[in-house]
Amino acid sequence: MRIRFCSRPEISGRRVATRLSVNNMTFVTNLDQIVNHQTDEYHGLYKSCQLLLIQNGSSMRKVLIPTDFSENAFNALKYACRVFKDEKSEFYIVHAYADEVYRQDAANERSILETLKASTRERSENKLKQMEDQLKEYASNPKHSYRFVSVFSNFIDAANDLVEQENMDIVVMGTRGASNDRNIVFGSNTLQVMRYVNCPVLAIPEDYEYQPPKQVLFATNYMVPYKRRELKLLSEMAGAFQSTVHMLYIDSIKTLSLRQEDNQEFLKTCLRKPELRFETTPEKEKTFAITKYILHNDIDMLVIVNSRHSYLEDMLYQSTMDKLGLYLKIPFMVLQNIAR
Repeated sequence: MRIRFCSRPEISGRRVATRLSVNNMTFVTNLDQIVNHQTDEYHGLYKSCQLLLIQNGSSMRKVLIPTDFSENAFNALKYACRVFKDEKSEFYIVHAYADEVYRQDAANERSILETLKASTRERSENKLKQMEDQLKEYASNPKHSYRFVSVFSNFIDAANDLVEQENMDIVVMGTRGASNDRNIVFGSNTLQVMRYVNCPVLAIPEDYEYQPPKQVLFATNYMVPYKRRELKLLSEMAGAFQSTVHMLYIDSIKTLSLRQEDNQEFLKTCLRKPELRFETTPEKEKTFAITKYILHNDIDMLVIVNSRHSYLEDMLYQSTMDKLGLYLKIPFMVLQNIAR
C-alpha cells in the first residue's frame, strides 16, 4: 500500500486543504474538521493513516518543544536537535500564554482582557521569531523542519491538544522554567506534563551540556504493560548511538513471576537495536538504587514508565523528584503506558 499524507493545521483553526494519497487515489478534505473532531470519518482516516505511516517508518519524527523563552527551554530544544540529528524530524515549538495574561493585575475587565491578549500574543510571536532566527544560527540540519505556534491556552492543555492533534512522538522540555523556584529541580509544569500528557516526555536538566545517550538506565519491575510504540521510540533513539540500555530490576525478590518474565521478553523483542544489560538490585529505596546506579555506571539518560498504581508512580511527585534531582544531572525520559 502506498500512502502519502500531508498536514499543516493552524492552531487558530483556519481551514487548510489536506491531500491524502492512498494507492494513487487522492482524497482532499479540510484538516480543521479532523483537528476539531467535527467529522468522525475523516478523523478515523487521519488516525489510521498516521498509524500506518508510523508502522512503516515513513513518517517524520514529531517533537513537541514547549517554551517560556528561558535558557532552559532553548537548551532542551538544542538537545532535541542533536539527539534526533539523523532522523527526519518536525519540531513544534509552542508558547502558551494564557497564564501570562490572567496573572496581570489589569485583567479584571473583558475589554482590557482582550487588549492584554492581543498584546501578549504579539509579544509571544515576536519572541518566537527571534527564537527561529537564533535556531537558524545554531542548527541547519536539512532533515529538520520547524513550526512555531503561539496559543492562548494554559501550558498543560496546549501540550495535550498538540499531542493529540499532531500525534506527537515525544515532548522535550527543560526540567523547570524561568519562573520556577531555583531551589527545586523539577518545575510544576514539567511534572504535570510527565504525569498527565499522553506522550513520552524527555526532561533536560538546567545547564546540561550535551552528551550522546550511550549509557541508558531503564528502571523497572517488569510489571507494567509496556507499549510497543513507546519502546520503538527508545529503541530507535538508543540504536542510533549504539547505546547500551541497562534494565535495572529493583526488588528484594530476584525470581520473576510468569507475568514479569513475559514482560521482560516483550522488552527484548521491542528493544532490538541497542545492547541490553539486565541488572538486579535488592535496594528497597528506589531513588537511592537509581542514583547509586547512575553514579557508578556513568549513565547518560534515565528512563521510567509512568503507570497508574505502579511502584514507580510515586516518583513523579515534587518531593521525590527533588530528592532524586539532587543527583540527577542527566536527561530523564518518562514513557507512558496508555494506549493512543
